[in-house]
Amino acid sequence: MPPAARPLARRMMGWALLADFVPLYPLYALLFTATGLSVAQISALFAIWSAVAVLTEVPSGALADRFSRRSSLVAAGVLQAAGYAAWVLLPGFPGFALGFVLWGFGGSLVSGAKEALLYDGLDAAGAREHYARVAGRVAAMELVAQLPAALAATLLFVAGGFPLVGWVSVGTCLAAAVVAATLPEPPRGDAGAGTGYLATLRSGVTDAVNTPGLPPVLLATAVLTAYDGVEEYFPLLLADWGIPPAAVPLVAVPIVLGGTAGAALGGAAGRLPAWALGLLLGTAMVLLGGAGIAAHPAGVVAIAAFYGGYRAALVVLDARLQERIASASRATVTSVAGLGTELATFGVYVAWAAGGAPLLAAAGLLIAGALPVLLRRRVAGSGAPGVAATRRSEEDARGR
Repeated sequence: MPPAARPLARRMMGWALLADFVPLYPLYALLFTATGLSVAQISALFAIWSAVAVLTEVPSGALADRFSRRSSLVAAGVLQAAGYAAWVLLPGFPGFALGFVLWGFGGSLVSGAKEALLYDGLDAAGAREHYARVAGRVAAMELVAQLPAALAATLLFVAGGFPLVGWVSVGTCLAAAVVAATLPEPPRGDAGAGTGYLATLRSGVTDAVNTPGLPPVLLATAVLTAYDGVEEYFPLLLADWGIPPAAVPLVAVPIVLGGTAGAALGGAAGRLPAWALGLLLGTAMVLLGGAGIAAHPAGVVAIAAFYGGYRAALVVLDARLQERIASASRATVTSVAGLGTELATFGVYVAWAAGGAPLLAAAGLLIAGALPVLLRRRVAGSGAPGVAATRRSEEDARGR
């Protein structure tokens, strides 16, 4: 990697680690019940969170394109910290709802801005072909942060209960915002100059719909990213297989490590031809379906392998999506994919309720089979494609 690209890569990975090192993550549902909220009220909070994410996803991407991707990441950390502070200071349904509104808006500011800042930053440093590798490592940091966060949650809760866990989470979010403020952002030049926010929003949505070769890859990325929602069901799956509830968190660690390894190997997976990438994803889906059918504790190995293969394929698909987007509308178009993910996630929940892991695996096989066709045509986003990107495009076109 060119030396000019290394500061961005290192700081982005550090930001990702801090942004997801939030001790409240494994405990906030317990906070709600301890405060006396009913199941219906907790469900209403999650609905508020989802609604805010859906409504602000694309508009926040346009904000990043019109103004600054780095500033979007900084604002996201501040908003998330403010949300957790509301939970600590105003424990009750109104305070929790306010926190979810702030958290939901902050999360939408990250979506699109993160990918745009990383891709265009690497492009400016002459390292665009390294995007999949760096993005994979960033995703790995987001996953691996769950492990120390869970340990910290336990220790902090014993020492000071929910308030201490909450204030430490506020601190980690603010620390992530500080790191985000140091991320190098390439000069935008005249991008966005003289263009209003609404024009930027409209242009990005138009690009998402009309750019040749982009909509199919955008749709596949949105749907495949929604599969990350199955992570919420892993503890339930392990419990159904006869694993004692007290042992579920420990038994789930290999699954997290599998996903981390897969994301970290996204750069290597990016060198695979399109048919091999489809085979990788298809194999992962077969493992998921087979584990669901077998319903045996040993299936945790298959689930870990599924999560690794899935995460690697997801990194590559995101990289192929970024290659097809023009720089000026990158955050907005990526946010359109994020909106598609939010909507498709509801479908994942319904599919799991209807048929569990086997049904989701069958649908995932359809995506895997379509990948060689979807990746056949590449449209350059920011300038002429690099040598590696051109060679990869030619290989995909030949179906290698």
